[in-house]
Order: sequence, then C-alpha cells, then structure tokens
Amino acid sequence: MTRRRVHLAAHFPGVNNTTVWADPRSGSQIAFSSFAHLARTAERGGFDFFFLAEGLRLRELKGRIHDLDVAGRPESLTVLSALAAVTDRLGLAGTVNATFNEPYELARRLATLDHLSGGRAGWNVVTTSDAFTGANFRRGGFLDHADRYERAAEFVRLARRLWDSWEPDAVAADREAGVFVRPGSIGEVEHRGRHFSIRGRFTLPRSPQGRPVIIQAGDSDEGREFAAAEADVVFSRHGGLAEGKAFYADVKARLARYGRKPHQLKIMPAATYALGDTEAEAAENAAVIRRQQVSPQTAIAFLEQVWGRDLSGHDPDGPFPAVEPDLSSDLSQGRVAIKDRAGVAARWRALAEEKKLSIRELVIEVTGRQTFVGTPQSVARQIDEHVQAGAADGFILVPHLTPGGLDDFVDRVVPLLRERGAVRAGYTGTTLREHLELE
Repeated sequence: MTRRRVHLAAHFPGVNNTTVWADPRSGSQIAFSSFAHLARTAERGGFDFFFLAEGLRLRELKGRIHDLDVAGRPESLTVLSALAAVTDRLGLAGTVNATFNEPYELARRLATLDHLSGGRAGWNVVTTSDAFTGANFRRGGFLDHADRYERAAEFVRLARRLWDSWEPDAVAADREAGVFVRPGSIGEVEHRGRHFSIRGRFTLPRSPQGRPVIIQAGDSDEGREFAAAEADVVFSRHGGLAEGKAFYADVKARLARYGRKPHQLKIMPAATYALGDTEAEAAENAAVIRRQQVSPQTAIAFLEQVWGRDLSGHDPDGPFPAVEPDLSSDLSQGRVAIKDRAGVAARWRALAEEKKLSIRELVIEVTGRQTFVGTPQSVARQIDEHVQAGAADGFILVPHLTPGGLDDFVDRVVPLLRERGAVRAGYTGTTLREHLELE
C-alpha cells in the first residue's frame, strides 16, 4: 500500500475558550506580531497553511459579553495580506462568511490575497442563519436555516466563474507598450440565480494557482454534501480514530457523484496536543490545559447554555445542580445552537452521577480533550497512524497559547515526523494547491 503523506496546518481560533488568555505565557490576540510569530513557526515546520477564524459578533450570555470567550479578532483577509509579506511559502487561509458577503466583492478580495501571496490563498466557507449575528448587517437574519448551503453553493460556483473568467494568457507584456490585456481575453460573467444576479467582467487576472483553495467545516449531511461537491479541504471535528475513519469514508464516498476522485478533497480534523518528557508528564500537562480552558465561569456558562437557567449561584467545583432544565429559555447568543437540549441534559446528568463529577469536571469531560497526548515520539506515531489508517489526510493544529503555542510541536514533533517519512523535509512547490497535492 502506498504510504500516505501527512498534511499539517495551524489554526488561530477567533471566539472560543480554546485560547488561554490567563496563562502568563499568553500574548496579544490582536497585535500583528502574534500572527507573524505563529505563521513563521508554521512555515518553519513546513505546514501547508495557516488558518484564521472569524467572529462577526461577540458572544453574549444573559445579555452580557462573556469576556473569557472574546478574542477581539481583526478582520482575517487584512491580517493574511500582511502575513503574505513576512512569509514565503506558507498557505494563508481565512474564514469568511458566505451569508453576509457578496460574490463579486469577496472573489476580488480573495483574488487580491492570492496575487499578493503568489498563489497561497485559501477561503474557509462558513454560513450562518441566526438573527443575532445578522443584526450587525443591513439585511439582518434574513436567511432561513435550510437555505444556508444553497446560498453558499451558488456563492462558491459564482466566485469560481469570476476567477476563471480571464484566459490564462490574458495579460501580456511588451517592452514598448508595457503590460496590457489581450482583446477578448476577459469573458463577461452573467448569472441569474435564486440568491445572486450579476453581470460584468472581473477586474483581476488568474493567480499563480488559478483560484484560491476552498475549505469547508460543516458536519451535517448537507454540509458533507456541500464539501463533496465544492471543497478542496474539510476542516473536520472528528479527530478520534474510529469516528475519524467513519467520517473520512462517508465524505470520500460522496465525491464520485460529482465526478471527483478521493485525492481531490483533503480531510483535516482539528487537533490539539499536550507534550511531556514522559507519558505521565504529558497527561498532567493535558489536565492543566483543560482546567485553564474551562475556568469556573466558563463551566457555569456552558451548563447555562444547555439548562436555560441562571446557575450563577452554584459552585462550579461543587455538585451537579438538582434543578431541571428550562427548555423554553435560551440564555446564550452567538454560539452554535445545541440540538436536543433535553437529551444532552439527560446525558450530562447521568454522566455526572455515574462518575461523581462536579459541574466543572463534567464540562471538561464533555467538551473535548487534547487529541494527541504523550511524548514527542508517541504523538508523532499517533498522528502518522491516524493518517495511514484512513482517519484523516492530516491535521489542523489548534494551539492553546498565543503566540508560542506551536513552538514545541514544530521543534519536537515535526523532526520526528520527518524521520518517519510522514511529512516532507521542505516545501517542494510555491502555491497552496501544490502543498496540498491538489489538481
């Protein structure tokens, strides 16, 4: 069997509790130096791309900003354009919402980044239907939940038409005349669809990689179908071996009906890690990180999101509350909605009773844990084994510290992955598509 190469990327979260602000080693979430340090570290490790999240509205709980969840993130494409000047090969991907942008404008901004970076741009396509986020925009929460991916698919296809509307040799150079456009080399794009109606010519020629790489993160059935039809990379939440293999097989199997082959879509789950000189030290480091990420206030906030009740009077390190959830109430805004809150509440209570967990311990238990925990040698082995077993094509690492969260991984794990032949020794191409081995 052909050995699979491990693809690596780095993710800088936007608005959540992954990043630990209170750690003394944590730096600014806004200063350009933080972004530059993370990006340069990822490039030093030979990562395929650096990936910025986006938050269009600050999250609220009981009508107040939950300050432990707020990163104050600057606009992604502006930051990535600046990073293009301080990196040479690293792909630069940004999350940009397909619900509150327009195809022509966003296609032009992404094409600009692609040119400035020499063909290293990527777009993580996200959607939203909640009126809370929409209130920041002229149209408000106009989009029905069921229409999110329909609009996104039309958006992406139209953006591709705009990027492809210039012939490859549209721009020519002449010593006397300078740079000019060949007559008839720029096609007019006319589109009449349910969500968009445009007619005109695109203002930028094709970039060195032709068009930006499309990334997608939805996990619903319609999200998986959208990925199979339109995406180049899937940012998956399924990092475990068994669930990863199931997700991988499901999405790859959908590609054939769109005339695509398995290698044309890379599945890269989000992954966290905790290292130690011994397995016991790594496990202790992982436990410390999780307690930092789930502060007492954050633990109460997570439970209130499910319970629909003010639980601020409860001790987060005390027993699980006896009060039943109020399923008619929703105290949080701007977060991903929790489906089947009654079922989630029942499972959480049962788990807390079975393991005798406090509120904080329960939230730590149910909100995930480090994907890879161990010595550098064992983490390198785990990552490689996941990819060779068909659970992923690689991983998008999510560090818990800014800006130095990737340093240990690049210094201690990447060399071991290179020794195993799992990752390349250095960049062999210049564009993001070349890094990802996409056609």
